[in-house]
Amino acid sequence: MRDILCQVLLQRPDQDNWSASHVEHEVSGLIDEAPWYRVYDFAERLYAQIGTRDFTGTQQARFEAQLNQLFRERGVGWEMRQGTLIARGSEAFALATGHATEVMRQHGAPMAANEVHEALRDISRRPHADVSGAIQHAMAALECVAREVGGTTDTLGPAIRRLNLPAPLDQAVEKLWGFTSQQGRHILEGRQPQFEEAELVVTAASALSVYLLRRRTG
Repeated sequence: MRDILCQVLLQRPDQDNWSASHVEHEVSGLIDEAPWYRVYDFAERLYAQIGTRDFTGTQQARFEAQLNQLFRERGVGWEMRQGTLIARGSEAFALATGHATEVMRQHGAPMAANEVHEALRDISRRPHADVSGAIQHAMAALECVAREVGGTTDTLGPAIRRLNLPAPLDQAVEKLWGFTSQQGRHILEGRQPQFEEAELVVTAASALSVYLLRRRTG
């Protein structure tokens, strides 16, 4: 643990510490003084290290489950998914993004799945989320799905109109597209989108993408 933590923090281990109790104390001190995002980096590295020593194939899942339980009990808005810590966000966000990539791959939209994955990476960047990147990737995912379902190479706006969505859902999707287009212009004007806005767009785009793919095969 000390070796991993020192690598994350770019610090040398204390060469005078050699007994288990002293090393444990050193690890605790390094953790206490580390920035929060480095502690998360350490957790991800620790997950990977557990996998190299786990011959039962169960310890990584156990570590992840216990860490997520701790986050929920302490009200921490993060969760670990297969060794990667991502922003948990609202319950709707977690539900919409939790299985979106799997559904996209199952329905022949791997590019959309990759865009959602990138959106989650951006919104989970530490120490500061890349909210504009998350918005752009989320809408790119929706565009990929709209093209796939509509059999077109149009951009998102025209592609949406080809889908013959029931009213007022068609208007809601167009307004979402308009909102994100406005956000793009606002970024140029110096207004950075808020985390909550990025969370909303990623949630809505993921849910809409799943709906469109399932509607096609329903």
